[in-house]
Amino acid sequence: MYKLFFRLVFKRMDPEQAHYAAFRWIRLAARIPVLRTFAAAALAPRYQELRTEALGLRMHGPFGLAAGFDKNAIAIDGMAMLGFDHIEIGTVTGEPQPGNPKKRLFRLVADRALINRMGFNNEGSAAVAARLAARNPVFRTTVGVNIGKTKVVPEAEAAADYVKSTEALAAHADYLVVNVSSPNTPGLRNLQATESLRPLLTAVREAADRTVTNRRVPLLVKIAPDLADEDVDAVADLAVELGLDGIIATNTTIAREGLGLKSGPELLGETGGLSGAPLKARSLEVLSRLYARVGDRITLVGVGGIENAEDAWQRILAGATLVQGYSAFIYEGPFYARAIHKGLAARLAASPYATLAEAVGAETRKKAAL
Repeated sequence: MYKLFFRLVFKRMDPEQAHYAAFRWIRLAARIPVLRTFAAAALAPRYQELRTEALGLRMHGPFGLAAGFDKNAIAIDGMAMLGFDHIEIGTVTGEPQPGNPKKRLFRLVADRALINRMGFNNEGSAAVAARLAARNPVFRTTVGVNIGKTKVVPEAEAAADYVKSTEALAAHADYLVVNVSSPNTPGLRNLQATESLRPLLTAVREAADRTVTNRRVPLLVKIAPDLADEDVDAVADLAVELGLDGIIATNTTIAREGLGLKSGPELLGETGGLSGAPLKARSLEVLSRLYARVGDRITLVGVGGIENAEDAWQRILAGATLVQGYSAFIYEGPFYARAIHKGLAARLAASPYATLAEAVGAETRKKAAL
């Protein structure tokens, strides 16, 4: 029914307006007790065998919503109601900003992909922190906070901008993510170079520890799939050196490999980050490389082109403790998380592994042993 609805309604709407419309419906359902209860029962059944411990946190399962969908922390309960085991909000910047000019979001339906050049449109760290502080949760869920650089802030002052967001948001985050990999903020990806990344991550770690004294807020970094292999290795080594808690692999890509011709040349020529099915192979490759480098010393989060349970299972076997989706949610609809949970439970039962934790990295370890 959702796919029919998508073809008849959403496909005819501007993608960004369709996003906001869906957002309103999800938020409304989460506010009405009878709808909320019915939706959660139908869409978020719990599988005991999928319970996951990661980053020092206990979660219902390994599958979460990637950053970018809920930039301003306005629909956390709604997304938990749909079955996501953790919700990563943002990207949030130190200062509020409108993002790039519209039109800035494009659907490549034939390729099951999206191109976006949103540009971190958000209300800023102070407003999002206030919303999180005032939140009265309906569902228990893990909330990650993804932070990025304000566009007008010079690259040389990026660390101070990230620190500002950290000081505002760390107390409200179950975990914190430093985003240095979006292609839509000029100069941002330059911060992935280890000589820039080391002082930035050090400053954020110190700010989080200074701001939140009653617990240690896990800190992760999100990297691009477009990094050269040697740069992936360098980030992995840096993460271990600095005692980072995790790496998220990967953000969107500026490459256009894997796209078919059915989407139309007018879409293929749009600038911005490509997400969805075409990103699948490279994201899996980066994840496997990271796990081969860091093993179980830090938590890896797999994201990029995860359309179904088999995709999620392959990320777990490659080394991901947690898995995230976004673009496929647009095409699959409200049963997306439920289908992935059901499929993961079935694959775990049919596997030689007693727990999901045993499966993490099994395929990468096997390849290394050959």
